[in-house]
Amino acid sequence: MPITKRRRAMLLAAGVMLPLPVLTGCSSEDDGPPPRAAWDIASAARSGTAGTGTLRWALDATPTTLNAFSKTADTGTQRIAGAVLPSLFTLDARGRPQRNDDYLTAADVTSTDPKQVVVFKLNPKAVWSDGRPIGAEDFEAQWKALRGTDEKYGTARNAGYDRIAKVEPGEGKHEVKVTFAKPYTDWRSLFTPLYPKSVMGNPAVFTAAANKGLEVGAGPFTVRQVTDSEVTLVRNPRWWGDRARLSRVVFQAVPAEKRAEALAAGRLDLAEVDGATARRIRATASSKRAAGAKRGSPAPGKAGAPEPSTDGRESATDGREAGAQGAATGDTDKNPSGTQARTRALSRYTLRKALDPAYTQLALNGTKGPLADERVRRAVARAIDRKALAKLVLKPMGLPYEPLGNHLLMAGQPGYKDHSGALGDPDTNAAQSLLADAGWRVGGDSGRQKGVDGKTDDRGGRHSAPTPDSASGTASSTESSTASSTASSTASSTESSTASTSTPGARPAAGDARRSERLRETAVVRKKGRPLVLRFVLPDDQTGARLSTVGERIARMLEKIGVRTEITKVSGESYFRDHIATGDYDLALYSWPASAYPATDSRPIYAKPQPAADGSLVVEQNYTRVGTDQIDQLFDQALSELDGGAARSLVSRADARIWAAAGSIPLYQRPQLVAMRKGLVNAGAFGFATPRYQDIGFRK
Repeated sequence: MPITKRRRAMLLAAGVMLPLPVLTGCSSEDDGPPPRAAWDIASAARSGTAGTGTLRWALDATPTTLNAFSKTADTGTQRIAGAVLPSLFTLDARGRPQRNDDYLTAADVTSTDPKQVVVFKLNPKAVWSDGRPIGAEDFEAQWKALRGTDEKYGTARNAGYDRIAKVEPGEGKHEVKVTFAKPYTDWRSLFTPLYPKSVMGNPAVFTAAANKGLEVGAGPFTVRQVTDSEVTLVRNPRWWGDRARLSRVVFQAVPAEKRAEALAAGRLDLAEVDGATARRIRATASSKRAAGAKRGSPAPGKAGAPEPSTDGRESATDGREAGAQGAATGDTDKNPSGTQARTRALSRYTLRKALDPAYTQLALNGTKGPLADERVRRAVARAIDRKALAKLVLKPMGLPYEPLGNHLLMAGQPGYKDHSGALGDPDTNAAQSLLADAGWRVGGDSGRQKGVDGKTDDRGGRHSAPTPDSASGTASSTESSTASSTASSTASSTESSTASTSTPGARPAAGDARRSERLRETAVVRKKGRPLVLRFVLPDDQTGARLSTVGERIARMLEKIGVRTEITKVSGESYFRDHIATGDYDLALYSWPASAYPATDSRPIYAKPQPAADGSLVVEQNYTRVGTDQIDQLFDQALSELDGGAARSLVSRADARIWAAAGSIPLYQRPQLVAMRKGLVNAGAFGFATPRYQDIGFRK
């Protein structure tokens, strides 16, 4: 089953939000400002913007479809859908759903007995770009397409839609009445984005017509043109809300590894970037501040602007750049004038940074081998210093580096609690006791063991158990779980800020030899004479650079309890498809996005795998294969609980059980680093919040 696409626009959700009422069910403890680094945008009044201009916004690739519910939808699909289609509910900076009054004047549960009934009251001004009013027929067509009863639609998800019994016009002229067959707590997640019946009413149109454009929309922008490298949006002349401040938005396909070059050439206005590019932008700001200080004038500053890292080890963990200039900028070009020119070119940008609403986890495959034993999984978890790993990734970017304590909610979301105590704090002695209880004890020959000194990986190159990296790289979707769909564990280009990858087939460096020697001297735990060696699968390309650094650090931590790792590096293209999804690993690193609707979106990630009729195992999106009946029951109860506080309590209990099962160990929220042209406002590192596209613009 494909991974579902996040409802946020990735990043899936992002943006500038107008203050809206807190929804019923949010307790007072959920109120207040978002936590530090939840978002970082350059806010400005609409009246202060020029009212025209073109925004060039980078995407990893041109979307293959503009249908957000298609199996092939990606982050770009979500971004574009957010600008051209109705979003009935948007998200604020804390990930709370908020009614969008451009489309709805009200949306309420009007009955729960005998059935749950929700009435959507539509804004009378809301029309499709062809002039037809948005109405019940659009809601009905989307429900029928996504409820999962017609295989011709081949949708990526039907969660929630499969609980609806009927959709019909309400009593009022602009009302839509939705009756549920089973109670559904996350009803606000439905019908966002909303497509016209012309797309949803026919499976052939659903799968094909949106591939090269959308003829009909209902947002501040509409699709003008789709090419192999760009998607151009222009103002929607029938838009009834606040007029878009930009005359057009051009989404450009620029791979992560080419972002720095495109920015330096001035071809982009807004782009997520990797850590090396982020440091170059910070270096230009630091240079200007220093120059201003020498002249005796203070350097200008802006609220939310990034601060230089105070971590003196930053350059050491980031490819060991040579020279002061290289260390500051991440640029090791031997041509100083060329380096300086590129650095000066980046001075036209500012860096916006936030904690991405997505987290990187250590996945432990519980299907077979030593990790099928919960005691061994718990021992591995107790050996991991998550605080140190979060610091390694986030502190160099000047972001908070508290480890994430929840699988289902990010810090600041309503109901967030740290449940890592269900496993316990890092404790070498406790970890060794758990191993001993499972029959794994120190003893026997501690010399060279098969698979410890090196092994032939899938590509024929030899790797020592983890090797230091030699070249700085950029992050990408290899870290994530996906190539397809909503809960895409899409790894963003921002995450790989400092790590690097070794050249395939290269001989181990001196550091590798020292590490192998240290491994041979480490006492390894054994069971029936067999050493405990875990296969750690990581992507072996520039996109997996950050993961290589984190993976190496984890391997060192496991050494301390007598557990050895064989790091197998595979191509980024096959990493998820051929290894994570198939269960061909013991340990792995990949990411999952957070959701405003965890009862719906997280259940398939942690559901207990079930045997199929043919004897195979149906894992849905639970690629660790670790689950329990109790976790499933708590999710099911949460899905049917209409009281917001009670639903969050059930989700909280489910998370504590997920921690205890020790199949997935959350490490940290990923950094979200965004380069933004100076003068651009109401954009930046959106975090959870949904962009308000009509407010984005350039200062006058």
